[in-house]
Amino acid sequence: MKGNRARTVLITGGAGFIGSNLAERLLGTPETHVRIFDNLSRAGVARNIDWLQSNAHGKLEVIEGDVRNPEAVRKAVDGATEIYHFAAQVAVTTSVDDPGLDFQVNAVGTFNVLEAARKSDLRPFMLYTSTNKVYGALESVPVVADGTRYRAKEPLFCGVNEFQSLDFHSPYGCSKGTADQYVRDYARIYDLPTVVFRMSCIAGPRQFGNEDQGWVAHFLYSALRGKRITIYGDGLQVRDVLHVHDLVDAMVKVREQSETTAGQVFNVGGGPQHAFSVMEMLQAIEEVTGKSIRLDHRDVRPGDQPLYISDTSKLERLTGWRPRRDISTVLGDIREFWRQGQAREESPQLVGARNTALGEVA
Repeated sequence: MKGNRARTVLITGGAGFIGSNLAERLLGTPETHVRIFDNLSRAGVARNIDWLQSNAHGKLEVIEGDVRNPEAVRKAVDGATEIYHFAAQVAVTTSVDDPGLDFQVNAVGTFNVLEAARKSDLRPFMLYTSTNKVYGALESVPVVADGTRYRAKEPLFCGVNEFQSLDFHSPYGCSKGTADQYVRDYARIYDLPTVVFRMSCIAGPRQFGNEDQGWVAHFLYSALRGKRITIYGDGLQVRDVLHVHDLVDAMVKVREQSETTAGQVFNVGGGPQHAFSVMEMLQAIEEVTGKSIRLDHRDVRPGDQPLYISDTSKLERLTGWRPRRDISTVLGDIREFWRQGQAREESPQLVGARNTALGEVA
């Protein structure tokens, strides 16, 4: 579906961080109606809905509902020409505490969306946001400590590509990985035009970061508020960081080129040029804020990847996409979002210490 043909776009979890940024982009696209399906359980998302409604010009529809309810999902999918499935249980710690909830939301919820799409006469394009956690602890990528970060022992290591063996680790990894494989297989078995994004660290405005999800925003908000930050392990762990607007660019690209991208899995992140260790990110935040950060240290979390960097060459080759925004833009945009919240006496940090809501994937 190309050009300016009429579109009805369903975004599950659309009130959250990634969903609201995608919705903003789509609302500015001609002949596009945006339908958000969200249970609105995560603190702060009402602010995102208000923000979207203020510029929607009648093109936004908000449905309160839960992906665990197949009938509610079927009604939300009805008439949709494309689906972006972001609704999820997003925290590893919550998955360990309540694996049943985690499975019902991530695995069963995704199955409900897939079935509704399969039974739709419109055969909608569907993009699912998976996670780098499907690759497990990445024991096949040995690392060595080098100054402020871990580096791969293999000197030619350019990041993790889509040929990396799957190794679902933690209930969260299992539920997201199950959904990941279902989405991929519905393209093969039912010829449904689906795409899977296995994402690294996504950051940017409208992110309500906390200790379990959205670590860059959590670090920045904590520094601005003078809160202590807990580091798990030695802080040398490395992740590549991608601005949410670059992620939205990638989503637009794969939808526009669905004849090529349908049925594909893509690793999505900032790549080697936008990779930072925990300690390097803390240093960057101190430089941006001018504030000294106070740290607490705890043991490393089980299954934590010491080094994860996305190899995005497949996505770049098939679509021409590349990440464009640097870390100063990421931090600047998050800080501006926080400043706007402070001006309204509504800090993003009010979301609480743990994320048990059904928000968006990390």
